[in-house]
Parts: sequence; C-alpha cells; structure tokens
Amino acid sequence: MTSPSVTPTKPQAAAPAVPPHTVAPSTPAHDTGLLILRLVLGLTMAAHGAQKLFGWFGGGGISGTGQFFTASGYPAGDAMAVLAGLTETLGGLGLAAGLLTPLAGAALFGTMINAIAVHGAGSFFAPEGIEYELLLTAGAAALALTGPGRYAVDRFLPVLRAHRLAHGALAVALGAVLAAVLLLVRD
Repeated sequence: MTSPSVTPTKPQAAAPAVPPHTVAPSTPAHDTGLLILRLVLGLTMAAHGAQKLFGWFGGGGISGTGQFFTASGYPAGDAMAVLAGLTETLGGLGLAAGLLTPLAGAALFGTMINAIAVHGAGSFFAPEGIEYELLLTAGAAALALTGPGRYAVDRFLPVLRAHRLAHGALAVALGAVLAAVLLLVRD
C-alpha cells in the first residue's frame, strides 16, 4: 500500500534538443532587404568599375584612371586602374547576383579602404568628405558578414548554401590585408 502523502509522478518528456548550429529561418522581408542592398551596392560598384575599365558613364577609362592612380602615389597606374576596375566590376556583379558573396563583399571592402585612404579624411561630409566611401565600405563588409539572403546564387553552392559568419569574417580580413598591402606600395 502507498502512503497518501506520496503521489506517483509520471516521467516528464525531455525537451527536444536544439542543435547548436541551428540557423534562424530567414523571413521574406529579411531576404528582400538583403537583395535590395546587394543590387544597389553591387551595381553601383560595377558601374564605378566600368568607368575605370571602359570609360563608360563619364569615366576616365584605363589611361585616365591610370593617370589618377599615378598622381595618387601608386606604382604602375594603368595596372592599378585595371586591378581596381576589375575588382569593382566583378565584385559588384558578384555581390548583386549573390555569387561568392563573402569574397565579393571583401573585394569591395578592400577597394573602398584604398579609396578612403586616397580621398583622405579631411572632412566627413561632401564635397571633400568620405561619407559616401565609408557607406559603401560598411555595406560591403556587412553583406560579406551576413550573407546574401535566400534570393542569391550562393544558395545553389554547397559550401555557401548556409552562410557562416566565419566565411565572411575571413573574407573581410583578407580584404583588409590586401588593402593594407596596396597602401604600403603607395608613395
């Protein structure tokens, strides 16, 4: 016989374990916001690259941009114009498409670090300010770190299907190191 003060208890069901690397599901609003940011920032940078490479949109082309790089203290101005133009064009198109987003964002991040260094920090606001360059730099880094969202080519690449912060952080660090190397060769 059991004691009236002791009541039998049923075993409690254990709470389901949450895997440690569970990614919160993205919402359509989040993914659409990232898509808009990627398109605007990526296509803006691709257009800047086309100015340098082809002289489109009122740009100087390779020779005009090369003269600017030489005057800014970079060696081999034409080569730097090609490097900057390709980085901006390919990085911008990659970012817009959401293709290799961590690398595309990091390429633009590094390029814009150089742009800020060349422009100088005499003022924050236009016309001599760096606010535009700083905004593009931060946007590129943010996209490299957060990933492209659901509406991106990266969703079809097994390695980048589930964006990891480590991919973005390593890519941004690489962009910063390469930007520093380019700044060191500048007079």
